[in-house]
Amino acid sequence: MRYVMKFGGSSLAGAKGIRNAVEIVNESLKSGCQLVVVVSAFPEVTSELLSITTKAMEGDIGSVNSFVERQLEHHRRIATECIQGSSALEMVLRELEGISKELGGILRSIARLEELTPRSKDFVLSFGERLSAPIFCGAANYAGINAVWLTGGETGIITNEVYGDSTPLMDITIRQVKNKLERLLETRTLPIVAGFGASTPRGVTTTLGRGGSDYTATIIGAALSVDEVVLWKDVDGLMTADPTIEAGAKVLPHVSYAEASEMAYFGTKVIHPRALEPVADRQIPVRIRNAFNRNSEGTLVAGDTSERSKEIVKAITMIKKLALINVTGSGMSGLPGVAAKVFRVLGDAGVNILMISQSSSEAGISFVTARDHLERAKSALELSVLGVEVVRDMSTEDDVCIIAAVGAEMKGTPGVAARVFSAVAKAGVNVRMIAQGSSELNISFVVTEKDGPKAVLALHKEFGLDST
Repeated sequence: MRYVMKFGGSSLAGAKGIRNAVEIVNESLKSGCQLVVVVSAFPEVTSELLSITTKAMEGDIGSVNSFVERQLEHHRRIATECIQGSSALEMVLRELEGISKELGGILRSIARLEELTPRSKDFVLSFGERLSAPIFCGAANYAGINAVWLTGGETGIITNEVYGDSTPLMDITIRQVKNKLERLLETRTLPIVAGFGASTPRGVTTTLGRGGSDYTATIIGAALSVDEVVLWKDVDGLMTADPTIEAGAKVLPHVSYAEASEMAYFGTKVIHPRALEPVADRQIPVRIRNAFNRNSEGTLVAGDTSERSKEIVKAITMIKKLALINVTGSGMSGLPGVAAKVFRVLGDAGVNILMISQSSSEAGISFVTARDHLERAKSALELSVLGVEVVRDMSTEDDVCIIAAVGAEMKGTPGVAARVFSAVAKAGVNVRMIAQGSSELNISFVVTEKDGPKAVLALHKEFGLDST
C-alpha cells in the first residue's frame, strides 16, 4: 500500500505531538507501506509570520529582530526535546540557524524598503513549514527512519504566479513530483515535504492558501497514484455540525467528494476547500483522522457509494464574521451588464464574494462578503456605480453569517427546502437571503450572527443528525 500522510499543525504541537506523529509513520513503514509525509507549520507560527510582515512593512526592524530570535529559540527548543542529544540534533540545529538567517534577511529588506509585495509575503509565509519540516525529519531519523525533507518547490509542485492562493499546473507538477519522489521511494527513503509552499516555473516561492498543506498532500497523492491520502488532525473527522454549537454532533463515517467540498467551502475548516480537486477525478480516497485518537477510523472522503445514504442532509455548517450588501435601482431591471460591472468593480478591489442572490425583477442584487472586506467593498461601489443612472441605493448589514445544509441526497428529494425554512422559522430565526446551487447539494441562507447557532440547532434536530 502507498499513502501520503499529512500532519496538521495542531497534531504537531510540541515534542509530544511530533513523537506521536513519528510513531504513526514508523508503524506504517514497519507494516510494509510506502509513505510520503507532508507537514504543516507548528501552531500559530503562520499567523505570527503574517503579523510580523505588517510590522516589517512599517519599518520596525527591532520587532523583526526579536521575532526572528524568538522563533529560532522556539524551534530549537522543540527540536532539542524530541531529538535528544545526537548527531541528528546537531544537523537540525544548523539547518534552523540557516533558515532563520534567511528569514531575518527578507524581513529586514521589507522593513528597510517599507514595502511588502505579494511575492515577498508568500516567501515569508512559507517559512513556517520550512522550520517545522527539518525538525520532523530529524525526529524521524532519530527514530531510525531514513528520511529527507524537501520544500514544495523542490518536490516539484509548480504553480501559476497568483501569489497568496496559487493554483498548481498539474501536468508539469505530476511529472516532476513523480520523477522526484519515486526515486526516493525506490531507495526506501521517506520524503518529508514542507506543505503549503510551491514555486513558479521560474523557481519563485508561492503558497497554496491558508491550510494549503492539505492541498500539498492531495497533489502529491494524485501524482503518485497512492491508495489513500490520510490527513491527520486533532479532530475525529468531518462532523454533522460544529460541536461547540451542537453537543450532539457526530462524526460522519463517509462523505462524497462533492459533499466534502461543499462542507469545506461553507465553513468546515477541517479540510482545505480546494484540496479534493486533484484526487476526485482520479478517485483516490482521502481519510481524515485524529492523530491523538487512533481508535477512530475518522471520515472517509471517496466517490459516491452504490447504496443511497439514509440521510437527506448530512451536515449543517456556519460561516461567521460576514457582511451583507444590497445594491438596488429600478433602472437595473432588464439592463444587460449591471451585475457584471458591480462584480468587476469588487473584483478589482480585491473583495471576495461568498454568496449571490438577485431578485427576479432584476432591480436588486444582494451578496455576502467577509466582514473585514465591507468598507473596501462600499468604497469601491460608491466610487464606481452608486448614484449613476441605474444603481440608486446601497444598504449593508455587518452582523450576518451563512448557514448551509449539505447533502447529496437533497438532489431530487421534494420538500427539503420547506423543511429547512419551516424549522428555522419555528426557532424564531429571520432569513435575510437565500441561495441554492443547480447541483442541489446545499441550501444556504443568511441570518444575523446571533441567530446562527439557533438555526444550526434547529436544522440538526429537524434532520435527525444527532441520532446518525
